[in-house]
Amino acid sequence: MGRLIFINLFFLLISFPRVFSQPPNDTVAYLLTCGPGTETYSIYGHSALRIVIPEKHIDTVYNWGVFDFNTSNFVWKFAKGRLDYMVIAESSKGFLQGYFNEQRYVYSQKINIEAKEIHKLIELINENLRPENIKYRYDFFYDDCTTRIRDLLEKAIGKNLIYPPPESGKIPTFRDMVAKYQNPYPWLKFGVDLIMGSTADKKAFFRDRMFLPIDMKDELSKTVIQRSEKRIPLLQNPVVLLSFEPPSIKQNFFISPPFIFTLVIILILILAALTKNRRAVRIIDITIYSVFSLLSILMIFFNFFTDHVQMRWNLNIIWLNPFIIVCLVMLLMNKTGTLWFRIVFCFSAGFIVLHYVLPQDFNIGFILLAIILLIRSSVRCGFDWNPLTLK
Repeated sequence: MGRLIFINLFFLLISFPRVFSQPPNDTVAYLLTCGPGTETYSIYGHSALRIVIPEKHIDTVYNWGVFDFNTSNFVWKFAKGRLDYMVIAESSKGFLQGYFNEQRYVYSQKINIEAKEIHKLIELINENLRPENIKYRYDFFYDDCTTRIRDLLEKAIGKNLIYPPPESGKIPTFRDMVAKYQNPYPWLKFGVDLIMGSTADKKAFFRDRMFLPIDMKDELSKTVIQRSEKRIPLLQNPVVLLSFEPPSIKQNFFISPPFIFTLVIILILILAALTKNRRAVRIIDITIYSVFSLLSILMIFFNFFTDHVQMRWNLNIIWLNPFIIVCLVMLLMNKTGTLWFRIVFCFSAGFIVLHYVLPQDFNIGFILLAIILLIRSSVRCGFDWNPLTLK
């Protein structure tokens, strides 16, 4: 979500904590909400805090969405869920210039907090800027560049911050929330749905939905502060700092996962009916089972060997089970392996039949892939009733 900045732990305005130790009463805080970009990391938008002290001619943006690409073992740490994000301070001019270059809108909303609350907010920011606190372990749903701002506001304002009463009706899940931004990118949505486990299908209540920047802007705009006998809005109406239209993505169904996988199913059925040469069939199956074995390894890794909570308890492991790998070994060794192929067949069939009742929402592409597994495993199961059975 955060704007990626290529830095080597160089923090602008490192002396800010001392400058802000006693901020003047004319200090103003703003919530900045940045529009989505076209890069994978930027489609969800971004949030930042802006602190303005006119008396000291200070105008600074605090950004919790930064990580260092030069981190050792970057890809491995990212996959394991052990990549640290960090907070930096930068000038408002520099921050806005970055979003101008990316042609992404930026909205600003003044935060209606009193002097003692803004002093507390700055104390909390200073605490975040301490060398031992600059880095934090990123969690997409519960501790990201956006929830950090929400948490600071909650601590600074305290019990006077009042969220709306619990909503009625259908409550979206975390998967539903991110899907809103992924829908224009069907292959990205397919990939994210594949690696996100059943924990992503928990309901995202009002406060939970603030892990997404644009949703936090909307939800905090409904939030109020108790002032004596009256309540005032937490945020003032948005002011446009940069005006750009959100990216317009043209969707093409003919290159989407459902269409591509349907074509593959048709092709596999045709090949199964026409190709009887054992060597050709073996090459086809080795190719197919190699792809599914890689996906199975991915499922094993994200279910058991990652710290990403969102990827745990991933029920896609039912159809992308380890028995697929055993079947690939049987194919490579040119052995029959009927039992293993029957196990894969049963798991694939069971998933297709029962996916409606499982406690996880599944992409339609997964059903089509499971059908491919069903077809190819049935060829080697030795079923007399199956016309595709390899004789």
